[in-house]
Amino acid sequence: MYKLFKLNNGLRIIFEKIDYVSSATVGIWVENGSRNENYKNNGISHFIEHMFFKGTESKNAKEIVEVVENLGGQINAFTGKEATCFYIKVLNSHLELGLELLSDMLFNSKFSVEDIEKEKKVVIEEINMSKDDPEDVLIDLHSCAAFGEDSIALPILGNEETVGSFTREMLLEYVKSYYIPENSVISICGNFDEDNIHKIIEKFFGEWNSNNKKITNYSLPQILNNNLFQNKKIEQLHIGLGLRGVETGNDDVYPMMILNTILGGGASSKLFQKIREDLGMCYSIYSYLSPYINCGITTIYTSLNPIYAIDAINYIKEELIDFSKTEITDFKLLKLKEQIKGNFILGLESTSSRMFRNGRIALFLNKIITPEDIMNKVDSINKEDLQRVMNNTFKLGIQNSAFVGQNFDEELILNVLEKDKVAFKNYKSINI
Repeated sequence: MYKLFKLNNGLRIIFEKIDYVSSATVGIWVENGSRNENYKNNGISHFIEHMFFKGTESKNAKEIVEVVENLGGQINAFTGKEATCFYIKVLNSHLELGLELLSDMLFNSKFSVEDIEKEKKVVIEEINMSKDDPEDVLIDLHSCAAFGEDSIALPILGNEETVGSFTREMLLEYVKSYYIPENSVISICGNFDEDNIHKIIEKFFGEWNSNNKKITNYSLPQILNNNLFQNKKIEQLHIGLGLRGVETGNDDVYPMMILNTILGGGASSKLFQKIREDLGMCYSIYSYLSPYINCGITTIYTSLNPIYAIDAINYIKEELIDFSKTEITDFKLLKLKEQIKGNFILGLESTSSRMFRNGRIALFLNKIITPEDIMNKVDSINKEDLQRVMNNTFKLGIQNSAFVGQNFDEELILNVLEKDKVAFKNYKSINI
């Protein structure tokens, strides 16, 4: 049973009641992330996420987590490019306590100067840890290649300079501006008394308001044709190749999922079978979708010995060109639909995963999309849908790229990538 409604202050609530479970997960979603920031305050959304756990007027940092963990529950949060989420999973009998704690963190966090200065060190260590991970470095570098100076390219963690500049006044002003009910959703999934939960939410969140509101309004970023390189003393060369994708809320994401499954979505995919299994060039290679508001990108990722870089890129291009010629048979399409539906349903085995899905959809699309809706959309995909989406995405070839490592020939790589613009112009269909 699903329900989506709005309080008088603009806060949206989405429920999914599941009678046969004994748990409940509640999350507060705020449409605010690194994409809302600029070069001066980059990382402030992630830093604020940390500060909400540092203590309120009634509880210190340890007591916040103890309240939940002493009941066998879980409490956590994450910040992305477009949203921040704080969530708690507990036995359904403790759901009110979870909502009370989240409201206390949201409205009564102290943001003491001492805690802020201490947390700056913690976050800078997190940034340094991310710099040690070449995949993290690649993701941030590739965002710059794909989106240039648009705020969507900004790293979620920020950098040492911006984090070091945060003051208590900056943080509180930002919270007042963006952490507002109109930008937010409470998502609850599990076993609960629907009538009672309405009263509890109204009790803890009904008076939420702000006089300095900034309603989130995202840009229309262009997908750029940049190729960026970063030298790093590591054994492997990490490669990200970017293609056009599909934006959040576009139903083309469903045929896109089928196409991506064929290209690089698993161990049976074209890229895995060719680059790893047939050629033995790498351990890991896959492609994945990144839908955002007003734009989307698809990324092919691999890491390998730099001596294989040119050959690997050429083979990936060949597979991509062959893939662009693909005409999927009815039998293959049926199998792929079942694979997509199976993966989707298996990913909804917990109240947490369902809360995440519902909250994200309500936050960005302001509606309910049930699993049955998804299954129906997947079942309705036809070969014309696949060809149309193929023409708008994969057939256009590699648009941008990023490379992290050492001992690679930048000029040769650029020459190989430049040939893409010719290779994708002429093709004939083949069946699979």
